[in-house]
Amino acid sequence: MAHVRPGLLFPVLAILLLVAVTFALVSGSADISVTEVWQSLFGNAPESVHKVIIDLRLPRALTAFGVGGLLAVAGVLMQVLLRNPLAEPYILGTSGGAAVAALLAMMLGSGATLVDLSAFAGAMVATLLVFSIAQGTGNWTPTRLLLTGVVLAAGFSAATTLLLALSPDQNLRGMLFWLVGDLSFSYSPAQSLWLLAVITAAGLMAARHLNVLARGDLQAAIVGLPVAGFRLIIFAVTALATAISVTTVGVIGFIGLVVPHLIRILAGSDHRIVLPASALAGGTLLIIADTLARTVLAPRQLPVGALTAAIGVPLFLILMSRSRRAG
Repeated sequence: MAHVRPGLLFPVLAILLLVAVTFALVSGSADISVTEVWQSLFGNAPESVHKVIIDLRLPRALTAFGVGGLLAVAGVLMQVLLRNPLAEPYILGTSGGAAVAALLAMMLGSGATLVDLSAFAGAMVATLLVFSIAQGTGNWTPTRLLLTGVVLAAGFSAATTLLLALSPDQNLRGMLFWLVGDLSFSYSPAQSLWLLAVITAAGLMAARHLNVLARGDLQAAIVGLPVAGFRLIIFAVTALATAISVTTVGVIGFIGLVVPHLIRILAGSDHRIVLPASALAGGTLLIIADTLARTVLAPRQLPVGALTAAIGVPLFLILMSRSRRAG
């Protein structure tokens, strides 16, 4: 399968992003036109329309873009770290630790802020636990790290099921929506957007090292790359990006797995292209999924994680089948 040239890929992704944001801003219970959206962005719309766009829909769309981009970039880095194309941001138990801590906070009747703090703390504790166990008394390897993460993720999954079984019925809906992703109260996009910008910029500067490390530790060591230290940096950055994403909107699957695969199929494996393209594609995918989640059965909202799977998996399978036929 011929790769798409960057000069074509990035303009297409930018147009898709613009369309997705416009779709998100005009869609909802209030009937707002594209003209009114542009007027709101420049401060010329009526107050009621301005509040809906600027205070509600735009922050939610920007949060979706930031989180989707973070998950996609974290997926790219995790696949380099583990040298496994099936790796994704949650594979090391980060989401499991966050889920257990957040559900415990919900069971205790904690407010949204404490639930977020608990989720972040749980994600970081799970990450440190995986790394410390995989490290053992010597250097950790991608295989040992992966196996440790899978085992601990299974343990966290069992603990999550137990907490759901013990929770009062009135808490179950909120818990389930958190477990499959919910942007209903995500109106502070700055944190995820800044972190996405910093990680993507740093990844571009280190893209040559990522390309070398993806080919194996031996080749990386031959060209003078400090393999152990560089892998530790990737691990820490990936853990931070995943923890912030989970804390912001809950657990949203498939983006960190599907989007990097799609970009590599379309554009090759050069991380100077893969990282920024994955950030754009991941953010766009989550904006579309969230807009559909809140409009398809309005006024009811669907779990956005189910929509990301419904959109991403068929697209991924179609491109994989085309790639196989081309090969």
